[in-house]
Amino acid sequence: MLQQIVSHTPLYVWALLAFLIYRGYLAASDREVSLRNLFIIPAVMLYLSVSGMQQYFGGGATVWACWLGGAAAGAALAWRPHGAAITVNRAAGTVVQRGSWTPLALMMGIFATKYTIAVLMAIHPAAAHDATIVAATCAIYGLFNGIFAGRLARYVSAWLRQPVAVAA
Repeated sequence: MLQQIVSHTPLYVWALLAFLIYRGYLAASDREVSLRNLFIIPAVMLYLSVSGMQQYFGGGATVWACWLGGAAAGAALAWRPHGAAITVNRAAGTVVQRGSWTPLALMMGIFATKYTIAVLMAIHPAAAHDATIVAATCAIYGLFNGIFAGRLARYVSAWLRQPVAVAA
């Protein structure tokens, strides 16, 4: 059965997995990143989550309530306004992003959730109407997205706290 699942997976899914692993590997090292580029991976992960929810569960109030609950919990877990110092260079328009394996783990979590749900729906389409599956999946997506948003908010907060005069 596993061979059937893997063989019926479109090639673009494996390309997406390779891209996410590559980006996660890059995130493991300290690097200087433009403020604009900090939004890319959280936006891609948000798109993957929302598209998965819309595709299989629609856009009902329960779907969004579970996602919002997970997102709030994730953002609260990731938001630490007075955690490790974030180096901001407003003159160059960059921040130093500390290396971490967390983004890779989060990206793999969203990918695995989306892949698992796609396989489940292909094998058992009626699962899309199971309230437990819908609630758990949407909450998991929200949790991952909330952690990405909380991490992004830390960098944006550090950027905004940096006096403009320092950039001159």
